[in-house]
Amino acid sequence: MKSRFAIILAAGQGTRMKSKLYKVLHPILGRPMIQYVIEALKPTKVEKLVTVIGHGAEKVKSEIGNDSQFVLQEEQLGTAHAVMQAEKILENKSGTTIVVCGDTPLITAETFDKLFEYHERSGAKATVLTTNITDPTGYGRVIRGESGDVERIVEHKDASDEEKKVKEINTGTYCFDNEALFSALKKVNNDNAQQEYYLPDVIEILKSQNEKVSAFITEDDKETIGINDRIALSHAENIMKIRINEMHLKNGVTIMDPTNTYIDPNVTIEPDVVVYPGSMLMGDTHIGTNTIIGPNTEIENCTIGQDTVIKQSVLKDSNIGREANIGPFAHIRPETTVGNEVRIGNFVELKKSVIGDNTKIPHLSYIGDANLGNGINIGCGTITVNYDGKEKHVTTIEDNAFIGCNSNLVAPVTIKKGSYVAAGSTITNDVPVDSLAIARSRQTNKKGYAAKMKK
Repeated sequence: MKSRFAIILAAGQGTRMKSKLYKVLHPILGRPMIQYVIEALKPTKVEKLVTVIGHGAEKVKSEIGNDSQFVLQEEQLGTAHAVMQAEKILENKSGTTIVVCGDTPLITAETFDKLFEYHERSGAKATVLTTNITDPTGYGRVIRGESGDVERIVEHKDASDEEKKVKEINTGTYCFDNEALFSALKKVNNDNAQQEYYLPDVIEILKSQNEKVSAFITEDDKETIGINDRIALSHAENIMKIRINEMHLKNGVTIMDPTNTYIDPNVTIEPDVVVYPGSMLMGDTHIGTNTIIGPNTEIENCTIGQDTVIKQSVLKDSNIGREANIGPFAHIRPETTVGNEVRIGNFVELKKSVIGDNTKIPHLSYIGDANLGNGINIGCGTITVNYDGKEKHVTTIEDNAFIGCNSNLVAPVTIKKGSYVAAGSTITNDVPVDSLAIARSRQTNKKGYAAKMKK
């Protein structure tokens, strides 16, 4: 197999997005659009991937990280000028170079690989990725000769009436013989209204040298959508959402309403999971088999064990065991680990805590900076008082303890194994093993007082 290289064009600001965020960093289902392009190129085994950056260069580099090398296009003088910036990395290398825009996140790895293979088999110096669309108005038409090779690419404004009937369009993605590409780029001029250097001019230059230029058609025209504004971004997100959801459906996941379920591309879900409408599964989340999610549940960067039920709740950066029951309206904040067969009920908030197996926190409690053992029952309205105004402190509750309703556990404090805390107590000292802690004022009844007040 020939050496393969890739150039991603990502220097534009994207003024039509009307955003402070640079265009290629706008997210689709939680992932910057340019990252989809990079992830789709990885399976094609490109040896060098070069991203041409300009506006927001440092932010783009920070987001992409080590997945690419970078070259800077200080002035945006056209697509050919952008590709020229990669010369110092790729010139004189033998092989195939794909040039793709960073705002085309829907092109799949399969399409990229087919384009590479078609180009390498054809013996062409350039291969254009094309597609057929019903209404090609505004797009450059691909005009083929009798042999089926590309004769020329004609912009809509320059096309004859007969050429305008052509439905095959240029998508802006190309494969080139690398050495031929950089040789031809030196001959591109800016003799046009915008005084820019355009990459399609390379096709004309190669044709003038009697070189072969071929075209590979992708059947799914939706893949080639370029994102230039928020409308296109919305369309792309819907397409990607359907694509991802259908993948999970084929893998044995039940998604009750795919149009109202949002699953990020890095999420993994085992078979026989049921996801109800309004749910958002984000980041590096994994859902174990037979689990029920939703409705209206947000889960981000979490591992969820099998046979767990999570209803109308928010979870982030946490691990949940098997056969747990969470919600409705629970909030599990980062760095929390919930064990097996745990019950986390309505309006319970957990933060940076460990909850042992078979422990129950049924409702209306805050557990923060706490280590809870197994078989504990936490009564309604319990609070671990973890913050003294300067530092956070840890509450420890050992196995089989029972915490009565409306208890304040003022950290640092330890409730030892098997102990009870009476309802309404404020606990400031450790509670010994198998003890009962009562920390509340003695009740006083003043008979007849209410009647006297009413008079």
